[in-house]
Amino acid sequence: MTNIKEKYSLVIIGAGPAGLTASIYASRYKVDNLVIGRAVGGLVFEAHKICNFPSEEEITGRDLTEKMKNHAESLGSSILMDQVSRITREVDGFEVSTEMGKSIFAKTVLLSIGTEHRKLNLPGEEKFLGKGISYCATCDAMFYKDKTVAVIGGGNSAHTASLYLSEVAKRVYQIYRGDNMRGETVWIDQLTNNDKIEILYNTQVVGIKGENRLEKIVLDTPYKNQKEILIDGLFIEIGTIPRTSLAENLGVDLSENRNIKVSSSQTTSQKGIWAAGDITTNSNGLRQIVTASSEGAIAAEDIFKFLQVVE
Repeated sequence: MTNIKEKYSLVIIGAGPAGLTASIYASRYKVDNLVIGRAVGGLVFEAHKICNFPSEEEITGRDLTEKMKNHAESLGSSILMDQVSRITREVDGFEVSTEMGKSIFAKTVLLSIGTEHRKLNLPGEEKFLGKGISYCATCDAMFYKDKTVAVIGGGNSAHTASLYLSEVAKRVYQIYRGDNMRGETVWIDQLTNNDKIEILYNTQVVGIKGENRLEKIVLDTPYKNQKEILIDGLFIEIGTIPRTSLAENLGVDLSENRNIKVSSSQTTSQKGIWAAGDITTNSNGLRQIVTASSEGAIAAEDIFKFLQVVE
């Protein structure tokens, strides 16, 4: 981490693809900027395999994150590993306060906080987190070598989690409430042709059981005449929800789905505040690394234009 100043023209909150790309563009526009993020890469860091990012035929989320971070820092970007706890509007900008006690002034703010994992909200989910329950196959797969696991979900994140786990575990159940998988055809084809993976359609997990750790799950539809399955690990991949508490406190307008409403230039309803990435209403709802990066670039350019007028 480079030395952190007290004042910046732009503070970027969130260190995922949108935030890092915005920092790259801002630095090239000579806009002094600071990226604040709890973890560089956000949810992308957890991705086992990325095959649709231009120039990368196949790359892990960890490696792509490292490339983006190195690119941003090579242009002089500062990255602070911390979490923003509060943003307060001042006369000519914003005071950004962090959990580690930093107080930084920003002329403009870009919200690129992204999303967080959606939970089942079942009794025992919190109790068994790290004791059989996980939201990250890339992080925890190796704990389940030669064991039986289940993945909940029917989208790309669930598909890639199941495929990755099949390389380690002896058996993978993928549980989906619908009757047709969603997501990219290439992943679905690999799932259906993998002998280690069994897909349970039209099924939901309605209970979690165990003593000191997860031991079994309860299904709403019987599997081989049984509503309970013995498993060692449960990976929850049922989508994400936007992180909007900071936006709400600033009075930024949100959509019905609680995404931040933005214009084509990524401006929000509040002057001096932009938003980019999975947290916004833009990019036709396509939650991809490339769209998050695009929104970050667009926001940085518009912030540059805004600062030219006000400075």
